[in-house]
Amino acid sequence: MQITRAALAEATAKGLLREEQSAALWSFLAERERDTPRFKPAHILYYVGGLVAIGAMTLFMTLGWERFGGTGLLVIVVVYGAIAMALTEHLLRARRLPIPAGITGALAVALVPLAIYGAQHALGFWPPDALGRSAYRDFHARIDWRWVIMEAGTLAAGTIALWRYRLPFLVMPVAVTLWYVSMDLTPLLLGGDSKDLFSDLRKLVSTWFGLALTLLAFWVDMRSREDRDFAFWLYVFGVLTFWGGLTSMDSANELGRFLYGCINLVMIALGAALSRRVFAVFGGIGVALYLGHLSSTLFKDSLLFPVALTAIGLAVVAAGVLWQRHEVAIGQWLRAFLPAAVRELVERRAAG
Repeated sequence: MQITRAALAEATAKGLLREEQSAALWSFLAERERDTPRFKPAHILYYVGGLVAIGAMTLFMTLGWERFGGTGLLVIVVVYGAIAMALTEHLLRARRLPIPAGITGALAVALVPLAIYGAQHALGFWPPDALGRSAYRDFHARIDWRWVIMEAGTLAAGTIALWRYRLPFLVMPVAVTLWYVSMDLTPLLLGGDSKDLFSDLRKLVSTWFGLALTLLAFWVDMRSREDRDFAFWLYVFGVLTFWGGLTSMDSANELGRFLYGCINLVMIALGAALSRRVFAVFGGIGVALYLGHLSSTLFKDSLLFPVALTAIGLAVVAAGVLWQRHEVAIGQWLRAFLPAAVRELVERRAAG
């Protein structure tokens, strides 16, 4: 439900609100809306610009930076980080813009592994590459014990930044780093080919790690009583890694593929129950992949499969129509089965 200026004016005209109450309420709602992430032009520019800046210092790091040496690289990154932190302080304290402040804060956290890499390089942990490649670029693709030190430093910096600023976007680099830790520690602790990003072991670890991260997100969601959504990025990367690991696994038989389809249906149901679209998005993609498998293999030459699939789709649409008509009654009936804490969470999330 969205409250518009026209709706407040109508309520004022009917005597439900006084003029000064209407103006104060609209001012409060406008300020709250400005600080809530939405698909608005300003917010899109915030995130696109922030992700480009973060990507420039992580995924797209070039060989040219190696010319400065470890000490020079460390100094440059420290300067970059100081500028990012100064921007964070200014945007949050002086301008009261928490969304761009969270992005510049995340940029500062994302610079930590590069700073640690520079220090390691200066201490001789990274001998010159025979091929002249930038070792740091492999941070996002290869396994090495030296990455774990960088990841530990990033987690520590992210935790401190979250404690100081309490901005939801700062959870993003922490969530990504946690996933990197799970991928890097797997071959180091359990053996296996560290260069194979798609080994069966890493798929399994990714799936279980994603599930654990999703449960952590739910716990954060349950514990949080603030308007700011600290669980969002944990949900995104938890569901992404769980679903990605699960989808990349090779099912040995049709029963395994059927279970995969069922898990994706459960994800869609969870998305509706928890008011978290990320479950529904990936669950919907998974169901589409499973139906695509059925149409191309088991029912490749069946004339009735498209007809049956169309009927199922229309039935789902009809269920949506019935749900909309009786949403309040159905919602109250379903929430009666939930524990009080979960019921409060669902109602708060649905209201947002």
